[in-house]
Amino acid sequence: ANALKDQGNKAFAAKDYDTAIDLFSKAIALDPKNHVLWSNRSAAKAGKREYEDALADAEEASGCIKVNPSWAKGYARKGAALHGARRYDEAIVAYEDGIKLEDSPALRKGLQEVKDARRLTEDPMGFGKMLSDPNAFAKLTANPRTAKYLADPAFLQMLQQNPRMADSSLQDPRMIDVLGALMGIDIQASTRPEGSDEMPEGIQRQPPTPSSPPPPRASSSKPSQPTPPPAPAPAQGDEEMLDQDEAEAKKQAEAYKATGSAAYKKRDFAEAAKNFQLAWDTWPKDLTYLTNLGAAYFEQGEFDKAIEVCEKAVEEGRSIRADYKVIAKALGRIGSAYQKKGDPQLAIKYFQKSLTEHRTPDILNKLREVERQKADDDRKAYIDPEQSAAAREEGNLKFKAGDFAGAVKDYTESIKRDPSDARGYNNRAAAYMKLVAFPEALKDANEAIKVDPNFVKAYIRKSNILHGMRDYSQALEALQNATERDPEHQHAKEISQQEMKIQQAMFSQRGEETQEETLQRAMRDPEVAGIMNDPIMQQILQQAQTDPQALQDHMKNPVVRGKIQKLVNAGIIRTR
Repeated sequence: ANALKDQGNKAFAAKDYDTAIDLFSKAIALDPKNHVLWSNRSAAKAGKREYEDALADAEEASGCIKVNPSWAKGYARKGAALHGARRYDEAIVAYEDGIKLEDSPALRKGLQEVKDARRLTEDPMGFGKMLSDPNAFAKLTANPRTAKYLADPAFLQMLQQNPRMADSSLQDPRMIDVLGALMGIDIQASTRPEGSDEMPEGIQRQPPTPSSPPPPRASSSKPSQPTPPPAPAPAQGDEEMLDQDEAEAKKQAEAYKATGSAAYKKRDFAEAAKNFQLAWDTWPKDLTYLTNLGAAYFEQGEFDKAIEVCEKAVEEGRSIRADYKVIAKALGRIGSAYQKKGDPQLAIKYFQKSLTEHRTPDILNKLREVERQKADDDRKAYIDPEQSAAAREEGNLKFKAGDFAGAVKDYTESIKRDPSDARGYNNRAAAYMKLVAFPEALKDANEAIKVDPNFVKAYIRKSNILHGMRDYSQALEALQNATERDPEHQHAKEISQQEMKIQQAMFSQRGEETQEETLQRAMRDPEVAGIMNDPIMQQILQQAQTDPQALQDHMKNPVVRGKIQKLVNAGIIRTR
């Protein structure tokens, strides 16, 4: 879809609107939720003066709130289509809706142009009054586009002798240019598709056809007024000089930029910033000078200056309708500056704005990183051991009252308030057991052990859970771990009682099984299967069948003893 969009932008820039519409349509078929594609196709249709179709796409772009409710440019596209269709009141509403979302110079300009156009329609003499202005023909002569029209005697005569007829002659493309020149705006001004820095004309105009002289009037007693000579066309030298001056300014700005880039690579950021500023002052039409200046300030640690410069880049970019990729870059740099300043909330805001303009993996990764950072900061800020203890006590009261679901909620709050206290996990495991949620209970018991590896009660709790899950072998192992961590035997009675329950359950289970069934059940445990497939253990077990004393010798090795105990717990080795 992005490749088709880029091809469509190129076709739009070449004024090949049919091809652009076809390419944007194909892109929309692949990505119908991409509001930029709808907007671009609207611009192409407006280029063909198909304003109703352009409006339909603009409403999809601006009204597609479920995709991007904060995208103000869709309203600008809608307003432009309504303006072209001469539905001025609706166009004004569209622009005002967009301004509510983002008060940009482009939206303000579009709104003013619509209001000016509406004022002319409300005042039938508006155009005539403009032409009656003594300075009107001076303005038309000074404008290169309209000066050539004055060379047509018939056209000039119509303007001079009967300016009121101009109101009914707006279908003539030349009148559109005359109106724009008198109002000081470019009515034929275009809109460009998002993702392109081209500024093609928005309305494809036909070359003016020469006007035929008016039919001869009937003879009159009054002599006809002589037609004044057409005003001279402006000298081409001034225009060429202006182009030359601009070219020199841009050349000088590029030289400053090159010097700044070289200094930046040498990490001389102060010199780089100086030259990037000079580049912008010399040629304030290339936003890369500002974004580079922001980067230099960023590397110097002057984050406030970087933010200020990049915000200016965004504002200037809106006014000159710059490439959205450049605007996205400036917004992304603002987000990075706020991240460095330790303000993740604003960093997230500007990273999201940048992605709205143009999605890049770099900004997306930065957004995810700062979101994780903010979540971690919020979690740490929430820690309060006193509140944790209070929540745990509330959970204990609910547990005793039989409100196990309520107890889980309070224990969860206790864990959030102090995740380093293993008691919260252990107590929640007990509540989960009462709710017969054994997997969740086992997970909490393991987490309690992870937080405090010497927490004997957590091992006993784990054994109880595994007992409930009928995993007697693992339950006995948990008790053995509890015994090893209870050197003073404070929990010896509880451990002994739990072990007796497990042994009784195991004997009951084995009493209903054959030796082969016990082996099959035990082999489902990967650890047991690994022991049984170990060649050394196989040799030890074979030797034990003929020489029991040899097994006692092997039991002196703690590793072998642990494996033998595992097989005993699994019921593969039966003791008498």
